[in-house]
Amino acid sequence: MNAARNAYAAVDLGASSGRVMVGRVGPGTLRLTEAHRFPNRPVRLPGGLHWDVLGLYAGVLDGLRAAGREARLTSVGIDSWAVDHGLLDADGALLGNPVHYRDTRTEGVAEQVWEKVPAPELYARTGLQYAPFNTLYQLVAAGGSAQLHAARQVLLIPDLLTYWLTGTRGTELTNASTTQLIDPGTRTWSREVADRLGIDLTLFPPLRLPGTPAGLVVPSVLRETELTGPLPVTTVASHDTASAVAAVPAAAGERFAYVCTGTWSLAGLELDAPVLTEESRLANFTNELGLDSTVRYLRNIMGLWLLQECLRSWDGPDLGPLLGAAAACEPLRSVVDAGAPEFLAPGRMPERIADACLATGQPAPGDRAATVRCVLDSLALAHHRAIADAQRLAGRSVDVVRVVGGGARNSLLCQLTADACGLPVVAGPTEAAALGNVLVQARAHGDTGASLADLRALVARTQPLSRYEPRGTTSAWRSAGKRLGAG
Repeated sequence: MNAARNAYAAVDLGASSGRVMVGRVGPGTLRLTEAHRFPNRPVRLPGGLHWDVLGLYAGVLDGLRAAGREARLTSVGIDSWAVDHGLLDADGALLGNPVHYRDTRTEGVAEQVWEKVPAPELYARTGLQYAPFNTLYQLVAAGGSAQLHAARQVLLIPDLLTYWLTGTRGTELTNASTTQLIDPGTRTWSREVADRLGIDLTLFPPLRLPGTPAGLVVPSVLRETELTGPLPVTTVASHDTASAVAAVPAAAGERFAYVCTGTWSLAGLELDAPVLTEESRLANFTNELGLDSTVRYLRNIMGLWLLQECLRSWDGPDLGPLLGAAAACEPLRSVVDAGAPEFLAPGRMPERIADACLATGQPAPGDRAATVRCVLDSLALAHHRAIADAQRLAGRSVDVVRVVGGGARNSLLCQLTADACGLPVVAGPTEAAALGNVLVQARAHGDTGASLADLRALVARTQPLSRYEPRGTTSAWRSAGKRLGAG
């Protein structure tokens, strides 16, 4: 292996911003620098809420150009959020900006689906929790539309950008597992579900595994970005959560839970096989596929979206002083269900949080600091409930909670999560998705060890981590949970 000679570009797209990171990898070395960051702003058109995917692609090209000025790139990999997709016509042209998962077009669609495939059977076949924006519901909602009728291919967001870079088309497996059209046991398409719902699976290109080649950057893109070819694009775990979990710095054999924090919080366990019981379905747990035949058994929680929307409503005040004031607020005075669908849409978040508190007989937060404390207490409580439920449903106990992603920077949230779970929290790395992206590329090109444990050991040796010990008992957290109808 070369001593950090190889550099990898990680295109990491989140729900509010995108960035291109340059990772340098060698024996005992894993360094990440940001080459370019750009906003990801949805656009509301008369027909609904959409992603500005052309703007995102322009940001990717700008980022690759900046990355190429920093280093001679060995490979490029792309990860992003899940479920959303673009439709291509017979010529391979995009048929319109992809619809945003927060759009309302899927309202009431689940009930139509369950008439054809009852919810218990759908879960037993696909293992996915109910979320109104799953790709399956989006495709059913689009049924009969002129756009879907004209479509000859469906590409998930990272696969669409890969197609534009390389001219090749594929469907990466970890992201495909979020469509609710994959059988998590066989790790292939669930054809019976698709057939009964009238979804044509031939619209999806063949499945690709993380670590496999996705093609070479085409000459026109090389000229646009001033990069030197040939430059391969490597398929990574293209669902950003799958990349983030791959970079959890757990030791081999460690019994850990994880919380991937950002706009969403994804809290759960890494398993060898899915949990497809009816009890698991009723607890709304999902079985998504991870790197190296793992299963990400987790629950989706609204995450720091709640805080982001509050800050937006308040015209973007400095978060630091607000967190300091929130730390001094009365703990657990009011909590809300951080996974509740009423918080999914943007707008008026402080007022909606106050309304939810009042609806459950709790006082509404009196000021901004109290609102922030309510959000962070609610997130920590949701983390506790998800991890406790995951252990019970999977028959697996844990000794530590690993917090990765942007929320690992929020020391108050990490401490509250330790308190709520009654377990130590180890926070970091914050750029877990980009690191996981880089590590899969580096492994494919021979710059790391071969096993998932090897990748994680490199993260643990090279990235700063913080540890939080639980304070007190969890009884107050259990009492707070009972206010929301669960212990």
